[in-house]
Amino acid sequence: MKEIFIAFILGIVEGLTEFAPISFTGHMIIVDDLLLQSKKTFSTEIANTFKIVIQLGSILAVVIVFKDRMKLLLNLNQKTGYKSVKRLTIRHIVIGLLPAGVLGILFDDYIDEYLFSVETVIVGLVFGAILMIIADWKSKRMIKTNSIDQLTLNQAFIIGVFQCFALWPGFSRSGSTISGGVILGVSHRAAADFTFIMAVPIMLGASTISLVDNWQYFTLDTVPFFICGFVSAFVFALISIKFFSS
Repeated sequence: MKEIFIAFILGIVEGLTEFAPISFTGHMIIVDDLLLQSKKTFSTEIANTFKIVIQLGSILAVVIVFKDRMKLLLNLNQKTGYKSVKRLTIRHIVIGLLPAGVLGILFDDYIDEYLFSVETVIVGLVFGAILMIIADWKSKRMIKTNSIDQLTLNQAFIIGVFQCFALWPGFSRSGSTISGGVILGVSHRAAADFTFIMAVPIMLGASTISLVDNWQYFTLDTVPFFICGFVSAFVFALISIKFFSS
């Protein structure tokens, strides 16, 4: 029963922090001891698999909220009459993902070895907060892009550059990309929507690879633990997405 309660709490942490402008990784590192208290029952490998499972709960929440937009992204040639509709495309997503994707591959080992500690997380949280304060100040000026469909490829790329900050644990991915968009003159709503949609291929790809490598840890003993965390993360991610995209 204790393990189910821990799964529920960590699912809440995942759901609320994955898409809020606060760092999921940073908060998970800080509360990780809660999960490790169950080490007698669940090994470190199972604990790591659990983190993958709850991220899938958050991904499902994004897909449900933006299901119509996801369908539209896959329709590259949608037209109205004789004129193409100006809208967000897969090109925007790919361009937005490139900067952090390249840096992540180049510095993955360094990040894993040196940056995953409470001290580095605190640094990331502080500088992430400073960036959001700057973005809030900037948002008081004229907003040039009110809709996600008005986002240019250049804006998508620069927002992707801001996403690189999130490679530092504690620096929120959502916080960095939303702040970057607002600094560029994108509305909070449009920047948030782009951030949430851009998260799907990142999280889905990483989670799928990790699940394939850790499939052996799904047993009758661990499945209830995983299901509770998944459902908790899904529900609270829905709440978080609805709040920040409203």
